Amino acid sequence: MIQRTATLIEARSIDTADSASGGNGGTDGQSWQQLLSDSITSPEALLRRLDLAPGPWRKGADLGHRLFAIRVPEPYAARMARGNPQDPLLRQVLPTSDEGLLLPGYATDPLEENSAVATTGLIRKYQSRALLMVTGQCAINCRYCFRRHFPYDEHRLTPRDRTRILEFLASDQTINEVILSGGDPLVASDRLLSFWVDSVSRIPHIRRLRIHSRLPVVIPQRVTAGLLEMLAASRLQCVMVLHINHPNELDDQVREALGKLRDAGVTLLNQSVILRGVNDHADTLVSLSERLFECHVLPYYLHAFDPVAGAHHFAVSDHQARVIVRELLAKLPGFLVPRLVREIPDKPGKTPIDLFA
Repeated sequence: MIQRTATLIEARSIDTADSASGGNGGTDGQSWQQLLSDSITSPEALLRRLDLAPGPWRKGADLGHRLFAIRVPEPYAARMARGNPQDPLLRQVLPTSDEGLLLPGYATDPLEENSAVATTGLIRKYQSRALLMVTGQCAINCRYCFRRHFPYDEHRLTPRDRTRILEFLASDQTINEVILSGGDPLVASDRLLSFWVDSVSRIPHIRRLRIHSRLPVVIPQRVTAGLLEMLAASRLQCVMVLHINHPNELDDQVREALGKLRDAGVTLLNQSVILRGVNDHADTLVSLSERLFECHVLPYYLHAFDPVAGAHHFAVSDHQARVIVRELLAKLPGFLVPRLVREIPDKPGKTPIDLFA
């Protein structure tokens, strides 16, 4: 059992901003922190970066930006095709006027996570796992994000909150896996991450640490020597679940970063969301699965779209999703076909979608 006093002292010792300093992992001399700080934060800047003249989408982009601020790191923007307003990576991050429409069936909390909060910063939905919200910050703001309305300010962790989380985890022996999430947990400094990894590893009944992150993809420089050493040294089995929707997100820098994680003993999985105008074609998802495997990553889940308010224009019907995945089964070996699933509130786990219904 974790001693409250010792934990509280340790928690206070790392009560620093998530953007605290860390190692320089950039191949061009820029640290991941600088790349994160220099992210594109306005529609105008992104359109200018891609040589896109202000078109009819400009007004809509400004509206969407006011509802949910744009954020795009340069390493990710560099993979977009200049002059192409339909680029699949651009579509994931460029705001549109559709985001202001309120439609029946679309909710601000589509997965009802607010009702699953065990204590500040800790969500307990499934029997053997607990999800720890390390930070509310992300490196990139995806327009379809199911947490785009999440009240992160209510889950900003104080030292006492950290202590309560660790006490909760230590008191419930049915929990054998802790999921670091957010936001994006790898936006946090190595110092803060080390606190969580070390603290969780001291709880005997916890066996696995799972990290859900987009950072190794959008800023591959985040995979620093310090991060690799931290994960390799942990007694916990480390799993990193990436979020990659299109093969164009995987360039040589990303492949190198993912190879380093694999060499450090981290199991790499990917989950995608099926999105209209991004990856709603079998050939695109075939290319994604093949490219993922070249980058040492196994396809894991293909999520049906979560009906989050402001993102209805990304929705793909279950019928179309089934047709696409049946094509994947015909074109790929089974281990490269992600499972088509939906997350339904109050269910004990992800719900597979019947491909032949």
